[in-house]
Amino acid sequence: MADGQALDEVVTFTSDLIRIDTTNRGGGDCRERPAAEYAAARLAEAGLDPALLERTEGRTNVVARIEGTDPSADALLVHGHLDVVPAQAGEWSVHPFSGEIRDGVVWGRGAVDMKNMDAMILAVVRSWAREGVRPRRDVVIAFTADEEASAEDGSGFLADRHAALFEGCTEGIGESGAFTVHDGSGRQLYPLAAGERGTGWVKLTAHGRAAHGSRPNRENAVTRLAAAVTRIGAHEWPLRLTPTVRAALTELAALYGLDADLDDVDGLLEKLGPAARLVEATVRNSANPTMLEAGYKVNVIPGEAVAYVDGRYLPGHEDEFRATLDQLTGPDVNWEFHHHEVALQSPVDSPTYARMRAAVEEFAPEGHVVPYCMPGGTDAKQFSRLGITGYGFSPLKLPEGYDYGAMFHGVDERVPIEALHFGVRVLDRFLRTA
Repeated sequence: MADGQALDEVVTFTSDLIRIDTTNRGGGDCRERPAAEYAAARLAEAGLDPALLERTEGRTNVVARIEGTDPSADALLVHGHLDVVPAQAGEWSVHPFSGEIRDGVVWGRGAVDMKNMDAMILAVVRSWAREGVRPRRDVVIAFTADEEASAEDGSGFLADRHAALFEGCTEGIGESGAFTVHDGSGRQLYPLAAGERGTGWVKLTAHGRAAHGSRPNRENAVTRLAAAVTRIGAHEWPLRLTPTVRAALTELAALYGLDADLDDVDGLLEKLGPAARLVEATVRNSANPTMLEAGYKVNVIPGEAVAYVDGRYLPGHEDEFRATLDQLTGPDVNWEFHHHEVALQSPVDSPTYARMRAAVEEFAPEGHVVPYCMPGGTDAKQFSRLGITGYGFSPLKLPEGYDYGAMFHGVDERVPIEALHFGVRVLDRFLRTA
C-alpha cells in the first residue's frame, strides 16, 4: 500500500502544479514546459528516465516507462494532462494559481481537471521506488500538453510521432472516473468511465447578398444563419443506447429496485432522481450553438455569417449526426467540422475493468461502482489511434455537497486532501494488480 510519504507528496505536488500557470487559451497560447519539467524531475528522482517531447516550443509532454515483471504481458498507459482552462482571478475566493491549502482543501485551477491526478501518479510511482515495487505489466506514464484545446501539441502529437514509446500498450486510464456521486438518499455511486461521446465542433457558414440595411433582402446571410441555428438548437435528438449506457441503466435500476425498462428510458431517468445525471447526457447525440459572428455595421447587411456549434455524438452514431446536420442546416447554410474526434466504447466486462472496480470497493466498501460514458472527451481519443482501449479512472472520495461536475472549468475549483489520499490508495492498489 502507498506509504505515508506518498500521502503527503500528493498534496504537495497538487499544490505545486497548480502554482505553475499552464493556462491554455487555445490557438497555441499556452506553455506547459515548466509543469512538464517539474513532473519529469519527480519521475527522475524515482529512478525513471523521462523523455520531454515537443511539437511546438514550450508545449511539452513527458513520457516514461516502468518495466513490469512479466515481459509477456500487455503494457498499460497511465496519462494526465498538464494544461488547464483560463480562470478570472476576480471571480475566485482565492487566487486560482495560488495552490492554497486551507481547511483540508487544495484550491486552484487544475485541482480537479486534472493536476490532482498528475500528482497521484507521481506520488504512487515514487512510493514504488522507495519500496522496490514493480508492477506485473509495463506501465507507461504520459503527462500531456494541449488537452484543453485540440491536443495537436499533446496526445495527438505523441500518437502520430512517437508511437514507439507506447509499444505494447493495449489499455489506458486517464480522466475522469471513480469519483463519488452522492444521490441524496445516502447512497454513494462511483462511475467508472468506459466510453466517450465523439467530438464534432461544427462551423456553420451562410452566404447571402450584401446590401444596405434599409432595403428588403431575401438573401440575408444573417437570417439564413439564424434560422439554421434555431433549428439545430431546438432539435430533439432520438434516444440511442450504447452498450456502456445500457449497462449503466441496468445496474442503476437494480440498485434502486426499479424495473430496467429500456423501452421508456426517459421514464426510468425520472425515477432515478439525482443518479440520472450520470447517464442523461449520453442517451442521445447533441448539438448546442455556442458562437455567432456576422456583420461590421448596423446599416450594412453582410454577405456572410458564421456560427459555431458544440456537437457530440455517441459511439456508432456519427453518421446519424452528420445526416441530421445536413438536414437541419438546409440548402442555404454550409457546415464543416471545426474540430473532429472519434467516439469511444470500452468493454465493461474486461479484467481491467474488474480490477478497477475491486480497487474502489476495497477503499469505499459502502460505495456502488457503476459503468459510465463520458459526455465529453479526453486524451483517450488520440491514444485510441494506437489501438489503446481507454478508461476514465482518476479516483476521488468526495464529501456530500461537493459538486464534482461544477469543479470542471468552474470558479473556486478545489479538491479535499482526503480525496487525494483516497485517490493515491486506490490508484496504487489498481496498478499493483493491473
